[in-house]
Amino acid sequence: MNEFEWRQQMRKLHQPIAPGRDLWGAIDTALVDRDDSATPARAARHASRQLQPWLFAAALAGVFLLAGGIGLRLHRHATAAMDGAPALANTSWNPSDPRLSGAAIELDAARLELQQAMQQSPHSPSLQRLLARTEQQQTQLRHLVHEAG
Repeated sequence: MNEFEWRQQMRKLHQPIAPGRDLWGAIDTALVDRDDSATPARAARHASRQLQPWLFAAALAGVFLLAGGIGLRLHRHATAAMDGAPALANTSWNPSDPRLSGAAIELDAARLELQQAMQQSPHSPSLQRLLARTEQQQTQLRHLVHEAG
């Protein structure tokens, strides 16, 4: 086949061709049969579309309730920790020497934070070591205050 014949065949392809039989009749009957058999499925899809906004609203309400419950629990936990803080703060001491006073305040604050953390996880060995180290530093500071007179 040469190029001339090939181009002629290409031009013939560009021309409209009438089908051997009428296709629209078969398409119409297939669509009618499909509509009749798909009526229950269509009703189920329609019902699920009507249900989707309610499901979304219910899920959103559930998320808000969960967030509110978590926030309320955290607030109660924070107030319970703050109720215990004044009792612990009464045990703090303030040396008269201004050079040692800042260190005493920092150590008291660290001890209070560690004790609050210990309430959340009382069996944590790292927190126990930190608390023991902080109390040891407070003892050393009290010894320094006593030596300074």
